[in-house]
Amino acid sequence: MSSSAALALLLSAATLQPYEAVEPHMGTLFSIKLYAANEQQAKQAFQAAFARITQLDATLSDYRADSELSRVTTTLTPTHISDDLFTVLAEGQSLSQQTEGAFDVTIGSLTHLWRQNRRARSLPSADVLKDALSRSGFRKMHLDPIARTVWFDISAMQLDVGGIAKGYAADEALIVLDKLGIKSALVAASGDLAFSDAPPGEKGWKIGIDALDRALLLAHGAVSTSGSTEQNFEVNGVRYSHILDPKTGLGLTTNITTTVIARRGIDADGMATAINVLGPEQGLAFIDKQPGVSAVVATGAKVLESTSFRALSR
Repeated sequence: MSSSAALALLLSAATLQPYEAVEPHMGTLFSIKLYAANEQQAKQAFQAAFARITQLDATLSDYRADSELSRVTTTLTPTHISDDLFTVLAEGQSLSQQTEGAFDVTIGSLTHLWRQNRRARSLPSADVLKDALSRSGFRKMHLDPIARTVWFDISAMQLDVGGIAKGYAADEALIVLDKLGIKSALVAASGDLAFSDAPPGEKGWKIGIDALDRALLLAHGAVSTSGSTEQNFEVNGVRYSHILDPKTGLGLTTNITTTVIARRGIDADGMATAINVLGPEQGLAFIDKQPGVSAVVATGAKVLESTSFRALSR
């Protein structure tokens, strides 16, 4: 780059100002930080990005009976679905296959059951849990990438993409912002972050890693933190997490928190959940096989890092 081009770039960056907006979506708060030339550009960018998130919430919510996610399980025949739903289900199915079911978007019957029991602070009976388990399982869902269809082996299945949807929404919001000329932005949805260019004059976004009590400077990537201590309830001295093991149908009882760094939010979001279910050793072994992905896992006072994370943090 010539000195004149570098100077022009520096002057252009100096005119950008930081803006931030927050809205509730997907059962949490979405915060968007961006750098824009003026307030009008920032306002238009916020409106477009939040509109995209609203659209995805309406498509992917398992709390809404009228969402596409909820309606698609009502038939056993192949059903054409939107690109958004297909993308999320396909990514979820791929992660299920890679982790042998540690991540599973077909556990909707189990998550609905545990929401009821969490409110009642009781465990589901063995028969009720067995029934919910029989109506889940990623091998019972099938996708056709050519026809863009989905179908199921049994009726009365329910889907829950809560472990991957917020990361996807953050990715999509960044795409909208980029198309509007916003090149430096960060989208945060609870523990899920996705970000583009670094803030003007900086080497990256300052992203805190709670398990290590320090921060990394990152750009063009995503970070997701998921833990078994975030939402839980106790029965007979045992604490059960909102994160479910798809194989047993039970909430995790281990104290574990995972942070994943990846290129896309949809990857970081789903993998963080999967590692919690797999456990630190097996989970980090899985991460070290994923190009461009790193992770750190905390179990009580013990902190473990993937080989890729140690290289990244240096």
